[in-house]
Amino acid sequence: MSLRKKLAEFGFESNDDYDYALRCLFEAQLPHLRCLNIVGSSGRRKTALANALGHALDYPHILYHDFTDAEPPPPPIVLGEDATTSGALEAPLTAFERSISEACAYSEGARTLLILDQLQAADFHDHIRLYHFVQNLEWISPHGAAVANPQHLLLMLISEEPLYHSLAKVSFRIHADASRGYLEYRPEDFGLDASAGEFMAALGAVFDAVGNSPTTSEYARILADIHQRVRTEEQLRQSLFGWMENLDRAALHAPPLHPLITTAAHAINRYLGIEEIEIGS
Repeated sequence: MSLRKKLAEFGFESNDDYDYALRCLFEAQLPHLRCLNIVGSSGRRKTALANALGHALDYPHILYHDFTDAEPPPPPIVLGEDATTSGALEAPLTAFERSISEACAYSEGARTLLILDQLQAADFHDHIRLYHFVQNLEWISPHGAAVANPQHLLLMLISEEPLYHSLAKVSFRIHADASRGYLEYRPEDFGLDASAGEFMAALGAVFDAVGNSPTTSEYARILADIHQRVRTEEQLRQSLFGWMENLDRAALHAPPLHPLITTAAHAINRYLGIEEIEIGS
């Protein structure tokens, strides 16, 4: 099964093919941990891609930390009779530090993915510590040191702002806005005969003009609307906007697109065998 189909199975549908990007990352000879920086517009699409990639690549251990999550309260301190004051009051690890330590431990014997999300909310000191960890493979905390296996551990870094420069320099970037890639759909891909070719070509011209192409499942839903409901230009616009996640409504209604929408609507009606009657003045 292709990576694109695997990603769709795990909740991230894309027209882009990430196979080559992952080959660049995994086949590169690097003196540090492998880091994948997932960029794109704001929202949780980047997080969806990170999780889907982890499952599609069959990572047995997938760990996740979101820097915008509130830090859980520390457990209550109970002093035993023989406890020393210095040992009892040792500061607990933060959730971020625990995620790094756990990832290091798992990576000793198995492929491990650590997703670090919303890095823009992290303290700058943590950015610096993370960079040194990537470079040196060792995480130092008040509770001791943890060492990562660079053959097993992959970091995925997600931020709503540009990464700290040093982290960006040791990362490979991919883009998560998946509808920019174009798939050339054919009637037979959806069990249709050649008569559907005219309106599908007209739809292709619309997608090209707005710079956005539907994913396979989005296109299948649009086709269902065309066969059952779409009869007018406005209905076509509503179906396109309703099913295509990243379609810009202003672009869809812009004057330059009007003739292309008209052409597509007429082609759909001809395909459905609906006669068009023009009423003269």
